[in-house]
Amino acid sequence: MRIDSLQLFQFRNYKDVQIQFNPEIIVLHGTNGAGKTNILESIYVGTIGKSHRTNDTSDMLMFNAEESGIVVKFEKKDTPQKVNIKLFRQGPKDIRLNDTKISQKELIGTLNTVIFCPEDLQLIKGTPSGRRRFLDMEISQTSATYYHQLMQYNRLLQQRNAILKEYRGKQNIPLEEWDLQLADMASFIVKKRLESLKKINLLIDLMNRKLTGGLENLTIGYEQPYMDNGSLEYTKEGFYERIKAALPQDRHRMTTSVGPHRDDLRFFSDAMDLKKFGSQGQQRTAVLSLKLSELEFIKSEVGEYPVLLLDDVLSELDESRRANLLQFIHKRIQTFITTTDIHDFKDLKSVQFISCEGGKVQYGQP
Repeated sequence: MRIDSLQLFQFRNYKDVQIQFNPEIIVLHGTNGAGKTNILESIYVGTIGKSHRTNDTSDMLMFNAEESGIVVKFEKKDTPQKVNIKLFRQGPKDIRLNDTKISQKELIGTLNTVIFCPEDLQLIKGTPSGRRRFLDMEISQTSATYYHQLMQYNRLLQQRNAILKEYRGKQNIPLEEWDLQLADMASFIVKKRLESLKKINLLIDLMNRKLTGGLENLTIGYEQPYMDNGSLEYTKEGFYERIKAALPQDRHRMTTSVGPHRDDLRFFSDAMDLKKFGSQGQQRTAVLSLKLSELEFIKSEVGEYPVLLLDDVLSELDESRRANLLQFIHKRIQTFITTTDIHDFKDLKSVQFISCEGGKVQYGQP
């Protein structure tokens, strides 16, 4: 999979620009605030229909603009395709694939990308919601059914929580139908997560061994805080019984306490919990291994590597980790890298340098 060109209209600081890309490594360089990350953001919007930086669409529009446009031309399994997205300050997005209007959920999985930002280095130490989001988006890029079920589950969850608030203080709450549907979808989501995690664990351990010279094992565990003794619930019947049993607590807190929206991931180096006891170096190596395993997981599911987006992450890695990452991607994966310093790339072959300054781009190595 590779991206051939990108056209931006009134997107962030780009008024009207069209960029052609080579099939290997593209280095987007320039000063801080020049707009390098804006290019990666626009590609990511072309992947899932929304930004990884903001939930407010209007943030992506140029100042005083009422609409914005993104056109990504790419090749998937040697077939040319085009995603065209219009963003509006007021109103819904207009998403088209090969000039046919589609919904956001239909866009997921069309253009596969993996994005790696400095914030991802906090993935292990960060919140459970961040780890769930990572796993959900990885699976969603390879399974439209999973994404659809996840969206339905989240809508049902919001509706159930609204009912709990509406009936606050009352004993009889009409939740039977909601609980049955919620349990069914919870079972599907957790089963798919566990199935995918089994594959990811094989890949992440392999990647971590490469990065550490075979000195450390790495595994990801799945955790459900509402379960005892580390056991896991994944059946429809089991979820239904646990949701019903938790009703007194849910009624008091006015929120649903059982389900995949509460689950978490734990990272282990051998038997050591990296969140609690891992060094910063071990945690960063684990996250880098996770990102590399994400590339391999998507390839195993869709048949080719996704496009890799590295947003100023090399400056956060030490020399050996940078070298290992560049060695892995070189001549294998089309990769977009933002940086303020091109020194790390001058000796690499098949690199395209693009300078980003003031809403304009210029080709060539400075």
